Amino acid sequence: MTVIKRDFLDTTDLSQAEFHALLDLAAKLKRGETTAESALRGKVLAMVFMDPSLRTRTSFEVAMFRHGGHAVVLEPGRGSWTLETELGAVMDGASVEHIVDAARVLGRYADAVAVRAFPKGKLWEVEREDAVMRSFARHCEKPLINLESTRRHPCQGLADAMTLREKLGQPQGRRFVLSWSWHPKPLPTAVPASAALAAAHLGMEVVLAHPPGFELDPDDLAAIAGVSKAAGGSLRIEHNGREALDGADVVYVKSWGALGHFGQPEAEAKLRAAYRDWSMNSERLRHVGSGQGLVMHCLPVRRNIELSDAILDGPKSVVVDQAENRLHVQRALLLTLLGQSEGMGVQR
Repeated sequence: MTVIKRDFLDTTDLSQAEFHALLDLAAKLKRGETTAESALRGKVLAMVFMDPSLRTRTSFEVAMFRHGGHAVVLEPGRGSWTLETELGAVMDGASVEHIVDAARVLGRYADAVAVRAFPKGKLWEVEREDAVMRSFARHCEKPLINLESTRRHPCQGLADAMTLREKLGQPQGRRFVLSWSWHPKPLPTAVPASAALAAAHLGMEVVLAHPPGFELDPDDLAAIAGVSKAAGGSLRIEHNGREALDGADVVYVKSWGALGHFGQPEAEAKLRAAYRDWSMNSERLRHVGSGQGLVMHCLPVRRNIELSDAILDGPKSVVVDQAENRLHVQRALLLTLLGQSEGMGVQR
């Protein structure tokens, strides 16, 4: 009997049943109804951070520790060799080790591998292929977990979905507004795409509110629309930021860059400069469910730029709950991938 490894690169890799089963397990773990303290004893998670992290690194290390396992953290270029990511590269530059070799070796050492790699290139048509994550998945023989890539941050998406279920009870049909915010620099689209997918999995009325020119990748929009339809929800796009907030049960504030100017910082900054007033302040909050709606953000956040202190520290903010839920959904994910319910692999 052969077990085919199961990667976790995107919440769309999961069926609706699997998605909700992970959230159910995460909720039980958070409530202390199940502990599984030794379920990961002897298991090792190797994490490769090609970009910085606070919540992702800490929550995964804690999750492995909570269940008796161990996490190894590697930061290429800082304590481990710099990685060449281009397939077929002639390695006569600064990179010492190829991603293919690293993936193969780590797959022999650990029970699962996890990778974080932000976009670095100049062309969106190249970056959108998520080549680093796909290469690791292709060449690593153990399950690969996406810790945030060019296109997705699925662990954040799981935590967002858990938070929505916690705070709303029954999210089906409730209004979720993903509201673009001005930021000093263009940010990746992985979090907004994953947040919208999270709400779509829950059958919510998903509203993407952003200025013209800040559309998500067409394939990401299609994925969100497909998941929404399957879950009984809906998707629409609004370009009036204030009007989009009317009747919202939740507003998720997040900035991202203009993909039409990807790799062109001066042109992108010029476009973005016209929308400095797109931020969440007390005046805008009054539009969110007549002042009763909840406010979400993935963190880290630029205080008094994306959201004001008054909102972040106020009663409608659930950002710290979101951050805590990263731990619980990742415990559920690790237990499902590596623990006694190792059944996300397909047996034949």
